[in-house]
Amino acid sequence: MKALVFDSFGGPEVLEYREINNPIISDQDILLEMKAIGLNFADVYRRKGNYHLEGKPPYILGYEGAGIVKEVGSAVNGVSVGDRIAFADVPAANAELVVVPHDKAIPIPEGVSFESAASLLLQGLTAHYLTKDSFSIKQGHVALVHAAAGGVGQLLIQIIKLLGGKIIGLTSSDEKRQVAIEAGADSVFLYNDNWKESVLSETFGKGVDVVYESVGSTIMDSFEVTKIGGTVVFFGMAGGDPVSIDPRMLMDTSKTLTGGDLWNVLTSHEERVKRSNELFEWIKNGDVKLSETSFPLHDGAKAHEYLESRKSTGKILLIP
Repeated sequence: MKALVFDSFGGPEVLEYREINNPIISDQDILLEMKAIGLNFADVYRRKGNYHLEGKPPYILGYEGAGIVKEVGSAVNGVSVGDRIAFADVPAANAELVVVPHDKAIPIPEGVSFESAASLLLQGLTAHYLTKDSFSIKQGHVALVHAAAGGVGQLLIQIIKLLGGKIIGLTSSDEKRQVAIEAGADSVFLYNDNWKESVLSETFGKGVDVVYESVGSTIMDSFEVTKIGGTVVFFGMAGGDPVSIDPRMLMDTSKTLTGGDLWNVLTSHEERVKRSNELFEWIKNGDVKLSETSFPLHDGAKAHEYLESRKSTGKILLIP
């Protein structure tokens, strides 16, 4: 099979599209012929050597995708050759063929494309637990969403709106501001402006109920615009490491800091399927819309360059 591989850590130029041996499944696995693969910043971090990467060279990136079942392990029930399957956390996805453990296989319902499934799962399931578990959005809640034009940001906006909340977004450019508005944000401010003053003005000086903090270096700014008794949900640090938080500040302001990690939520096959099905229903009903940019898998280096340029909005897909 063909795969996007690399033998040493570095920039996008280390990625090479070449022939490697087909993977072999166990009795608990299924083999997917890939139709669409999600690209995420975690892939960039692993390519650079900043994240743990299993095995030894040639390394294959990718943890999210969708395809057609080509082979079924002898101990697997309920899956047949030809079924449409997606996954959110299976390594070595940047290839024509991927081995998927049965407990991580998520059936794709009719009415949902391979591209939508591959775009939705990691970022969609993240937005799902952030709005349902980390902080349960209710009617009337006001949420501040960092990086509002990004993949998770756009999904957060749409889900918060669906659950009855109001959204203030933050972006880095006028172009991205327009993307966030089109996704459904009620107002959007730019990082280069005095956004804290704007957020407080928008909330009549009270602050927001919850901040979805994915930048990291802005965490104290996020607390400044959170109301007394409000919550900051920390789930990423794309802009740099956060400072240490003084628990006395939390005590004095009755504010809450909570973290979020998807793998603490997807603890069973049933949980994966249940949460994914809710996302799929939102897609089919038109309640959630996806923004996608596709690259051929053999142009994976260009896709990485585009992602790292910070010019992208929505989801980047690799198509075998």
